[in-house]
Amino acid sequence: MTALPRNVPSTTDLPDVRWLRSSYSTGANNCVETARPAAGPLAGLLAVRDSKDPAGPALLFSPESWTWFTAVANRL
Repeated sequence: MTALPRNVPSTTDLPDVRWLRSSYSTGANNCVETARPAAGPLAGLLAVRDSKDPAGPALLFSPESWTWFTAVANRL
């Protein structure tokens, strides 16, 4: 497995993305939302944000990093 970056880039500049929420969400705004920027320098990355703070920053993950993260989180 390759080493993960020491910091995760983030941005608040994602005006043209469609945010998705898990079907397991209760609607209480206590989950994360994801989006896939389709164009520009962020294309191909996965953006993840806190649904309680939609104007706040979104963390940006490569597909490989997100797969690794979710695999580890599912083991907890």
